[in-house]
Amino acid sequence: MLASSTVENYLKAIYLGVAALPPRTRLLPMGQLAAALGVAPGTATTMVKTLAESGLVEYEPYAGVALTKAGQKLAALVVRRHRVVELFLVRVMGYGWDEVHEEAELLEHAVSDRLIDRMDEMLGRPEADPHGDPIPDAHGMVKPQVAQTLLTCPLNTPVTIARVIDQDKTFLRFIEQHQLKPGESIEVEDRDTASDSVRVRRQEQRITIGTRAASKLLVQMTAALLLLLCVSGPARAQQPMPFGILDNSFLVEEAFNQEAGIFQNIVGVHLVGGGDWEAAFTQEWPLMSRAHQLSFTFSSLAVGDAAGLGDVMVNYRWQASDESDSAPAFSPRLSVIVPTGNASRGLGNGGAGWQVNLPFSKQAGDAYLHWNAGFTHIPAAEVDGTEQNLFTPHVALSGIWQVRPMVNLMLESVVEWADTGSSGRDAVFTFSPGVRTGWNVSDAQAVLGVGVPASFAGGSTDLGVFAYFSYELPFSR
Repeated sequence: MLASSTVENYLKAIYLGVAALPPRTRLLPMGQLAAALGVAPGTATTMVKTLAESGLVEYEPYAGVALTKAGQKLAALVVRRHRVVELFLVRVMGYGWDEVHEEAELLEHAVSDRLIDRMDEMLGRPEADPHGDPIPDAHGMVKPQVAQTLLTCPLNTPVTIARVIDQDKTFLRFIEQHQLKPGESIEVEDRDTASDSVRVRRQEQRITIGTRAASKLLVQMTAALLLLLCVSGPARAQQPMPFGILDNSFLVEEAFNQEAGIFQNIVGVHLVGGGDWEAAFTQEWPLMSRAHQLSFTFSSLAVGDAAGLGDVMVNYRWQASDESDSAPAFSPRLSVIVPTGNASRGLGNGGAGWQVNLPFSKQAGDAYLHWNAGFTHIPAAEVDGTEQNLFTPHVALSGIWQVRPMVNLMLESVVEWADTGSSGRDAVFTFSPGVRTGWNVSDAQAVLGVGVPASFAGGSTDLGVFAYFSYELPFSR
């Protein structure tokens, strides 16, 4: 689908609408979308279904709509064009900040991303438009803002106005008249619930405004004061930075299915001392929606003097629950193991089997925690020329720290109790520090990473290198 002005308007409205929802609320109600666009609910639903078929949104009847990764990228670039144009009109063309919204609404569909980048460069790569709204970068990423309204910020504490979340001309003129534009330093002296008013002091001037107006002014504390509060009260809640990379761990599975309309290609290569290696290719496809995902994994390996194809896995994963403030994401997986490898040469199990894994994922500030538990069962495996019933349980835990939205440090750990048949079980501990980075290319995303897994079993240690590459993109437009 070509990104027409209508498509862009819908994507932008969803982007802005979801951003205004309470934290962890994923779906924008259709009534809110229709109201934002000034169309009938039926008209909005028809268009959203078309966008869902194109892989730009995920639509759940009677629940709402959310953007896919492809839709989010396109929407962010529309917002970027709009906000850069607004700032250019104010700084360069001399427009008033209350005049630029309508002009930017028209120009955001006409200017090219190349021209916007030149304008952005000319303006000094600003982070916000004249109203304080954050400007996405050329990759669609937005620097997170930690802000409060005048209704929630501390009393009698110096704060700086960071953003005005209303484009109404009359309201903007009121804000300008009372010198409450972004960048102004103020203090909230009192809040009167009986009269629905807030008293603000700016230097020696005192202003009383209504709570509705106060809710539209976002403020930030000065850096020095914020640092002091963080040191004196480390338990204060902090706004986590959104992760630019998800579902790209190496050894510990993450609990996130592919979004509708997006498929992912994953290549992993594990090199072990002594010349042994294993390579795997996985392709993941959503089944109509994000709730259900089908994937397959082909492997090849070299063990001693033997090299060739390994067993094939066909995987189904169900997005049982999404992450919330109080609960992790959960997506159980069931895999069927097809014995395509040569077991007599050590390249496969020699029998069909199945694997169950229960992955959980939960964000904690700028870190993500992932933990798994499951097992692999091969009822009729070939071990040293005999048939054995093998059952191998495993547990895993990983922590991923976000240095930047597209740069993550990783520490993964896996423990499995490998069933060796008649000789019993071997406990194998694997620890793997690593790093991953990625970049967005149009409506696709590429991720590159490397890890250094070390395995310990029976007093011996194997140190290796793991290389990872992923490329995900829409299969329908």
